Amino acid sequence: MAVNGKSWGAFATICSLTLLAACGTPVGVKRMDPTTVHRDLTRSILSSDTLSAPTRNALFLNDLQGRWQDDPRGAIAALHARVVAQGKPRRDDVFALAELSFAYAEQANDPAYHRAAVVYAWFFLFATDQEAPVVPFDSRTRVAADLYNRGLARGFAAGSEGNFAPREGRYQVPFGDLDVYFDTSQLERGQRRLTTFVPVSELEVEGLSARYRSPGIGAPLAASTVPIDPATTYDDFVQPWAKVPVTALLRIDDVQEQLRTGRVAGILTLEFGFLSRTVDVGGKQVPLETEPTAALAYTLADSPVWQREIGGFLQRAGAIETGTQLASLQPYRFGRIPIVLVHGTASSPGRWAEMMNNLGNDPRIGPRVQGWLFTYDTGNPIPYSAMLLRESLEAAIARLDPDGKDPALRDMVVIGHSQGGLLAKMTAIDSGDRFWRLISNDSFDSLELDPEDREVLRKSVFMQPVPNVKRVIYLSTPQHGSYIAGNWIAHQLARLISLPTTVTRMSTDLVTKNPARLSAQFTGIGTSIRGMTPGSAFIETLASIPTLPDVKTHSIIAVTDPDEPREDATDGVVAYKSAHIDGVESELVVTSGHSCQDNPHTIEEVRRILIEHIAEFDASQAAPGTAGESSAGPASTRDVRPAVAAAP
Repeated sequence: MAVNGKSWGAFATICSLTLLAACGTPVGVKRMDPTTVHRDLTRSILSSDTLSAPTRNALFLNDLQGRWQDDPRGAIAALHARVVAQGKPRRDDVFALAELSFAYAEQANDPAYHRAAVVYAWFFLFATDQEAPVVPFDSRTRVAADLYNRGLARGFAAGSEGNFAPREGRYQVPFGDLDVYFDTSQLERGQRRLTTFVPVSELEVEGLSARYRSPGIGAPLAASTVPIDPATTYDDFVQPWAKVPVTALLRIDDVQEQLRTGRVAGILTLEFGFLSRTVDVGGKQVPLETEPTAALAYTLADSPVWQREIGGFLQRAGAIETGTQLASLQPYRFGRIPIVLVHGTASSPGRWAEMMNNLGNDPRIGPRVQGWLFTYDTGNPIPYSAMLLRESLEAAIARLDPDGKDPALRDMVVIGHSQGGLLAKMTAIDSGDRFWRLISNDSFDSLELDPEDREVLRKSVFMQPVPNVKRVIYLSTPQHGSYIAGNWIAHQLARLISLPTTVTRMSTDLVTKNPARLSAQFTGIGTSIRGMTPGSAFIETLASIPTLPDVKTHSIIAVTDPDEPREDATDGVVAYKSAHIDGVESELVVTSGHSCQDNPHTIEEVRRILIEHIAEFDASQAAPGTAGESSAGPASTRDVRPAVAAAP
């Protein structure tokens, strides 16, 4: 059969369309980098500017894609109406409401929608009257918790800085009202009142190698504290610059029933992760969200301790607002073992940050101990600084536990770096009159001295142990002196050190009023540099005095070259042969410079020792474990409904 030109043209067109259809189907796949695919599957409005795949699915199934683009508030309202109208709403829709509300809140800067995200996320996570149960591996569970946490921090922010404001009130939400009940007594802990709650999810941490976050429910915050009674100042050793990790939680009972009425009520509570890692929700223990690393970094960033380094070596530089030299970053808790950290020369408590961060976040250690930071002017005579350490520990014990009921306070661990290690040793020795004999062979009582100066001298040279100290850990400690301290430059630098008035006056009076009573080798009370000079009478005498038999000691010694013979090895400041002593429970050599506190091997060894110490403490107690660590859960939101004023 003949085919004309027009027929051939039509036939060719049909073939071309057929081929195109075969090559370009409406549904298909394309090989991609798995990382790109995974990123697309797991992203949400929390980590990108795009909604998660489950929420996009919900918009499609509810025919709300176009409305979300043109009228996001209307799309949220329409989906809300469908959810509350259902007997058992689809979990997909509830999750979508949480994410859509948060997305619009961020776009419009509208805290009412942040608060709505909190309510919907709580609904998704904890309401049982939904179409399908929570699946353990459902990624939406973690996203919903984060929507709740961030929505809570943003929805109850106040002031120009956007800090969290825990207070009672009636708040607007898109579907009606949210009544929040808050017991203001939660703001008081012991002698302190919590103030200025900063959301730590908005803080970028610098200077710490690890950031610890315990994922769970609640908005993690860093709270400042002030004494309830201003007259007490800082009797509990918590410093004005310390930030306490706190987690805010809004509990909402019968959330679906309340949503149908357009008025939802919840109880706002403040939880403390350092007391318990979980909270009770509907009779189940749910992990509590905490970010202790961020709170620690915020504490140290806002702290004056860094001023103490060179300033505290050459002259007095106060950073601890209390009559003692001790500082704590959290209120005292009964049953927690004190870990006392003593920094070295031209250093500060801030140099313990890596160790505090890593050990404090170890669940075997953090809940069982309380960290105390000792600070001092490091150019001062070593016996004088050691006296201040002993007095500070004894004062803390007397103030915190006057009746002697807390066994943990009688099981202290003192960790000292460099010169701090020498001070730590002097909490656990009985020196007798050995140091006094370096000054005089006459009776101490025969001296002509001002009574106040006499008492300071007596406490400095006649060293008595602190009976509560049961373990000492030395880090890069110059047990026989530091060759750096012995060089000419160090001694010239020591001439610039300003000693306390008491020490200067006492030294002058000793020489001028008692010349016949002093030994020929005594030339006045010297600085820490003189005390740490190898071969000095002081350092050799201290090295000859053993610690008490019931005090366990450990050495961690740094060397820069692990292949160098031990007799020649050094950390750049202290030689191995100076730091090494016999009779310790353990000795670990780490490859590091002198400041080995942040060395991971140092931290692991201290971890091992502390776990061992805690186990021995538990074994010594009739009832192992800590006491007083539990806290009663809050009442149900249905227990009481007082009148609630509109929130400001």
